[in-house]
Amino acid sequence: MDVRATWATRIGFILAAVGSAVGLGNIWRFPFLTGESGGAAFLVVYLALVLLIGIPVLLVEFVIGRRSNRNPIGAFTELNHSQWKIAGAVGALAGFIILSYYSVVGGWVIQYLIAGLSGGYSAGGDAEVFFVETASGTGAIAFHALFMALVAGIVALGVRNGLERAATVMVPSVIILLVGLAIYGSTLSGATEAYQYYLYPDTSTLLADAVEVLPAAAGQAFFTLSLGMGVMVTYASYIGEDRNLLSDTGLIVGIDTAIAILAGLVVFPFLFTQGITPGDGGAGAIFISLAGAFAELPAGNLIGAVFFFMLLLAALSSAFSIFEVVVSFVVDRFDIERAPASIGLAVVIFVLGIPTALDLNYLDAYDLFANNILLILGGLLMSLFIGWVYASDAREEIQKGRSASWFGGFWLATVRYFVPPVLLITLALAVIEYYEFLQSTFF
Repeated sequence: MDVRATWATRIGFILAAVGSAVGLGNIWRFPFLTGESGGAAFLVVYLALVLLIGIPVLLVEFVIGRRSNRNPIGAFTELNHSQWKIAGAVGALAGFIILSYYSVVGGWVIQYLIAGLSGGYSAGGDAEVFFVETASGTGAIAFHALFMALVAGIVALGVRNGLERAATVMVPSVIILLVGLAIYGSTLSGATEAYQYYLYPDTSTLLADAVEVLPAAAGQAFFTLSLGMGVMVTYASYIGEDRNLLSDTGLIVGIDTAIAILAGLVVFPFLFTQGITPGDGGAGAIFISLAGAFAELPAGNLIGAVFFFMLLLAALSSAFSIFEVVVSFVVDRFDIERAPASIGLAVVIFVLGIPTALDLNYLDAYDLFANNILLILGGLLMSLFIGWVYASDAREEIQKGRSASWFGGFWLATVRYFVPPVLLITLALAVIEYYEFLQSTFF
């Protein structure tokens, strides 16, 4: 087997990890989930989970990845605990499912970018009709294939030439475009009302609202930080022992969370200015609502093209990381060259995503199962492993790279006693919610 690849620079690793976190999850999924879940209450719960659960679990994945220098399934065998590889397998399965529908949504973004450059987002003046025509059918399948081909092509180039180079261009571009759009959004007539809805929760109902939105907020926190699917295990397997994992984690979580909040500052002013109710339209909300809003604005097609170009960059940067998990496993486990592994896996994921390109109910079914159940389960299993099975070695690993001497004990106590109960409760609520969804949708 070839010598394992490494990141060329620290900033390359940080941007690649941020690129994994900053994708459709932040800019497409986060605003529509916030809208469906009542606005500011969802934001409060999401931020609390990122701080109290996301940071400890991200460190769990970093420790497993750097200690083993392997993919999330092979990592546990390398650490002499092969019976725990189910934790990595759950994550890899989640990533596989997520990318199958993520690629379909990525195909929508390409279509909307083309539409913005060529005339607009309506069919007979109706943005919803345009979305329906875009989101399903042979066109959706074709652009799903194009998106997967782009992802496979970059990942096939490797860690430094593919992932790192792409991230160093895409992530700063996404941030610059988002900031510009947020500044423009602040000048719109509905901005004040949008900020009130998005940033100021109703304290009288906050506790009840928090329980109701917990599974969705936890799934979103894990999805946007790329937790529970093995991405950060894989990325950490490419970094050196001199790296301070705590400082890297702080940078990644801080940038990702800022961009998630920024996405809301972009989306909601556009919606409120046009009198559109946030949360209407489900997975297609951002496409339908924003396309309708852009159509009413001066130079709306140009603004829309800029927005969807930014969304495409974000979608690709995140898709690369998810795909890298399964490619890394196949390369490590079967000693296959990266290029053929990437092509073969892309074909399988493309086929799995075809039902989503034909029926949006499958997107919801895939999304709820992978994000709210599998990601939480993967994070729970990895946390149990580190907290109760591999604690002493994990503490040694976390102290490398000049981490504060007291931090290892505090982090392990959090991973052992706090994270598992919260994730268990969240997982139980998510399973109940998913059962009710299946009953109401397919039976």
